[in-house]
Amino acid sequence: LASAVSAYTYGKNKHLDIKNGLVMLLSVLIFTLVGSRIASYVPNSTMGGFSVFMTTFLGIRFIFKPVMQTGQAQADKSRQRKIAESILCGILIGFIGAGGGMMLLFVLTGVLGYELKMAVGTSVFIMTFTALTGAISHFAIGGKPDFPALIVCILATLIGARGSALFANSATPKTQNRVTG
Repeated sequence: LASAVSAYTYGKNKHLDIKNGLVMLLSVLIFTLVGSRIASYVPNSTMGGFSVFMTTFLGIRFIFKPVMQTGQAQADKSRQRKIAESILCGILIGFIGAGGGMMLLFVLTGVLGYELKMAVGTSVFIMTFTALTGAISHFAIGGKPDFPALIVCILATLIGARGSALFANSATPKTQNRVTG
């Protein structure tokens, strides 16, 4: 829900690429299933360690090497190239799985050439569906949430997501890079 609220806010501010986001979303979801199956054979500490490493690495990258492009690199690409890159990057992100939100930002900015606001908007759009899929699958395999804690989390994240998205859409690129990092 928090990702959906953020994506809505980014979309209202025209910082969301739904067409390429849907293409990437499909490949992320398919390869998340493949990656999850393979990850079941990998020790939890390995997956957790990789996630911490990637999130830390990418956070430092956004602080020390801010994303300052204007999105022109993305605009100069053909539709076919955008689709192919979105599929390939979605496969990578879905398969690896660890640190998905930060990996999406890295791929959208570093590989596909999105400016940061468009990358964050598209990332939270994709994360809306990956988080929903993950939650449904956890419930389906028998995971039972602590409902009072779930309600508190939902309310807090909805308020935080809306406030953060409003701030981020009006922030300068330099400030947004630092906060993202």
